[in-house]
Amino acid sequence: MLPGGSLVHTCGWTVRGIGQVIELTGQNNGTATVAAQPTDAQHRLSNGSFVGYRDLGPTTSTVSLIIPVRNEARNIGWVLEQIPKRIDEIILIDGNSTDATLITARSYRPDIKIVQQSGPGKGSALRTGFAAATSDMIVMMDADGSMAPQEITHFLHFLENGYDFVKGSRFMGGGGSLDITRFRRLGNYGLLAFFNSLYRTELTDLCYGFCAFHRRYLDLLDLQATGFEIEAEMTVRAVQAGLRIAEVPSLEMPRRTGNSNLNAISDGRRVLRTVWQARGGRRPATIRPDDNHRGAAQVSSGHPAG
Repeated sequence: MLPGGSLVHTCGWTVRGIGQVIELTGQNNGTATVAAQPTDAQHRLSNGSFVGYRDLGPTTSTVSLIIPVRNEARNIGWVLEQIPKRIDEIILIDGNSTDATLITARSYRPDIKIVQQSGPGKGSALRTGFAAATSDMIVMMDADGSMAPQEITHFLHFLENGYDFVKGSRFMGGGGSLDITRFRRLGNYGLLAFFNSLYRTELTDLCYGFCAFHRRYLDLLDLQATGFEIEAEMTVRAVQAGLRIAEVPSLEMPRRTGNSNLNAISDGRRVLRTVWQARGGRRPATIRPDDNHRGAAQVSSGHPAG
């Protein structure tokens, strides 16, 4: 963490450490408030909320939470009971569940909106949910208990401070994964390196489905993917559209029960194909904590991709 009052100048920005908060001031983007990252990812969940936040006060923006489900009866209750009160609309996208998923969901949240998935695959489910959302901001997360609902407020914090698209990252300071295998980790690193090289970005995680964005950018993102590769497609489209992207640390936990539908090899190929076929466009300023100076931030300006 930066000492109080210390300054770091980078890429035309001034970074000033103030306790648990970092303020970044730039010529074109005004001022954004970035929470300093805890050194222990587990500590971020110890009291059910994030540490290091500034209370932004009441906001008029509304939030839709999109959760794709298929036979998650033993997991969905745990997820729903921890949804922050900040969420205005919860949309469950059902992929033809044959267990008690929907009954369980309604028992925990009678106000939940259930929409039948249109087309196969996670990408189809998410696009169905995005089309059904009515709020100003959209958050997407999984139903298997691998993502902590308490982290949602972290994503919203950035959206309410000038950012357009917010990505969770398991591989930045303060993030982590208790679930990923060595093989999947190597695959993620390879795909990420390819993405960063192709689009001249400095992202730390590509294939992670905990994201949030302003609903007004849905048409701009123009999502077409039907499978897990939609997570990469969203990032590609956001980069090409010049959206302001923030990465925030996230702790990925093991699936509570059941088996994942992810296939590391076939889905990895689909991600690779998506990233390659969509190449081109411009990239936005990307802000993330600096691994070498915890609590500081890196800002990179956009340039056309080669």
